[in-house]
Amino acid sequence: MDLFHQQEKKTAKSSPLADRIRPKSLDEFIGQEKIIGKGKPLRMAIEKDQLQSIILWGPPGSGKTTLAMIIARMTKSNFVQFSAVTSGIPDLKKMISDIHQRWTYHQQKTILFVDEIHRFNKTQQNAFLPYVEDGTIILIGATTENPSFEVISPLLSRSHVYVLESLSKENLYHIIRNALKDKKNGLGDLSIEIDDEVIKFIIQLSYGDGRIALNILEFAAMAKSPDSEGIIKIDKKLVQEIVQKTSLRYDKSGEEHYNIISALHKSMRDSDSDAALYWVTRMIEAGKNPLYIARRLIRFASEDVGNADPSALSIAVSAMQAVHFLGMPEGDLALIQAATYLANAPKSNALYKGRQIAGKDIKKYGHLPVPKVIRNAPTRMMKEMNYGKDYQYAHDFQDALVQQQHLPDQLKGKKYYFPTERGFEKEVKRKMYLREKKLSEKSK
Repeated sequence: MDLFHQQEKKTAKSSPLADRIRPKSLDEFIGQEKIIGKGKPLRMAIEKDQLQSIILWGPPGSGKTTLAMIIARMTKSNFVQFSAVTSGIPDLKKMISDIHQRWTYHQQKTILFVDEIHRFNKTQQNAFLPYVEDGTIILIGATTENPSFEVISPLLSRSHVYVLESLSKENLYHIIRNALKDKKNGLGDLSIEIDDEVIKFIIQLSYGDGRIALNILEFAAMAKSPDSEGIIKIDKKLVQEIVQKTSLRYDKSGEEHYNIISALHKSMRDSDSDAALYWVTRMIEAGKNPLYIARRLIRFASEDVGNADPSALSIAVSAMQAVHFLGMPEGDLALIQAATYLANAPKSNALYKGRQIAGKDIKKYGHLPVPKVIRNAPTRMMKEMNYGKDYQYAHDFQDALVQQQHLPDQLKGKKYYFPTERGFEKEVKRKMYLREKKLSEKSK
């Protein structure tokens, strides 16, 4: 049975609330305005039934499956769902055979929705490739993992990746309120009393996941008996009992998320390795994607350490690779190792400052022409136009030092990189000084 008909059957009150009130159109869809807001390319492609292969990458409960179901309702193509969790190689071969026959005999394309596509190995993913390439299959892959690591390069290059974000507090508030009002599929036929503070508490416990928010709401409504007036009162205590344990306050998309990231970054910048260890552990315990933590460490290695310790970037990247290879929880110590190393490394933001200055000049002057002396001249015409004329090959000179122009005319002599006196950058500064001194002596 295809995804469209599965959705049509899930209207009975026995189905979970999250399934019953799942949006059936783009206008009903809440959140992800950056990719499916009015006028956005993906929305226009869906509305015109001109969808190309896509990968939907986002956290649980962000709307990947819901979006696929909406596409199922709107497309004229055959729509098939395939789960990497419940299906194996025989199922895959049969499905591809059926799709191929539909294309051969009926010239009908198939939109194939593959949930948890990262769970397929390379061989299984390769099975889709010929049919994606010739247009027989329009692939919609859904994943909670970084497609760069989990989807094979040939498939990735033939698909557009759309990044879905955790639902905002406002998104979750609207979803919960809609569920409380909906009399047909939601909880609107019940007399439920719940104030905004309790709704905000549910949102806090949901970590940007719409499914979790609706599950908590439904469990609370079903667990509480109506009072003498037939009213079901949902309070904070009841919600706490439903959740059954105290959750770490870590809103992945809200203020607390950015507060904790800021705390980690500033702890490492201030060389406080104890605080760095604490904040990394805090994120791990709260279930934050470990690859996201690794990305922040890699950014810090370049932004706040830079060439003061060139090894810092290698260590941060190694931590990311260790997490990817080991997974969690085994990869937790690699993140902590990198964070404490970065905290104790000598600091320099010279690269960051240089990038900012160069960026301002690029915006100010636009795309300035490359000096002809350092242009590539692969053709005769380019040589006749003096591309590469009088270029001095550094290896032919003493100390591999040459005096020639590398910046555009308007920026000739401009300085962007100012090394500090800290760590290895002190040596970089010395080498830059010696270079300038030797070049100055040569020009006399």
